[in-house]
This record gives sequence, C-alpha cells and structure tokens, in this order.
Amino acid sequence: MGYCGGTTNNPTYREVCTGTTGHAEAVEVEYDAAVISYEDLLKVFWKIHNPTQGLRQGWNFGDQYRSAIFCDSESDLITAQASAAAEQRNHRHQITTQIVMLSKFWRAEEYHQQYYAKKGVGSCRI
Repeated sequence: MGYCGGTTNNPTYREVCTGTTGHAEAVEVEYDAAVISYEDLLKVFWKIHNPTQGLRQGWNFGDQYRSAIFCDSESDLITAQASAAAEQRNHRHQITTQIVMLSKFWRAEEYHQQYYAKKGVGSCRI
C-alpha cells in the first residue's frame, strides 16, 4: 500500500486525505512475467473494482480513491490503454480510470500495510 500520482514528497495518509496532494492510494504490484502476463493482471484489475465510479470506490470518496493505473514503461502504458478500450465494451458508463506514467511510489505508513489481514474489515479483502 502506498501513494502515487501527486505532487507531495513522502505524503502521509492525513495529507493524502485532504485532497491537496494529488496522490491516489495505490498498491505496487511485483510479478513474474513467466508466471502471469501484464495483460492478465489488467483483466484482474478490471474485475475487482468498478472503473466507472470516478473519484470513489465503494463507500470511499475523494480524489485519493480514484481508479488509476500507474505504468512504469511506455509499453505498459500502451497495453493498459488498449485494455481499457477493450474493457469499455463491458460497461454502460464511461470508464474513468486514469492511465498515466508512474513518477514515484511512496510507501504508506506501516499501519496501512496488510490492512485487511490486520483488521479483518474494509474493502481490501480481494
């Protein structure tokens, strides 16, 4: 768990929640391409949330809860954009997922790491 997409260096959860940092709450996914492809990860991404909700997910509202894909290469950016275009056919409403290059991933505070495993509550169960 961490934050990315904003302008504040090393943001805190409290700062991100103000809506002034521009950051989104995010997870950094490390994977072995020999085991699962980026395209298959994108398929999972589209299934585990609603990409048409704009600046919210479920009961969480605000810019920090926007649907976003932060890419670390141009090829991943192009693949994610193509995936979003293909996924749009499955939705009546416009996909609002932001697809941009990653500038920096900031690790969130320790109490946010493995949150669902620690608390057993929240929307992080997937």
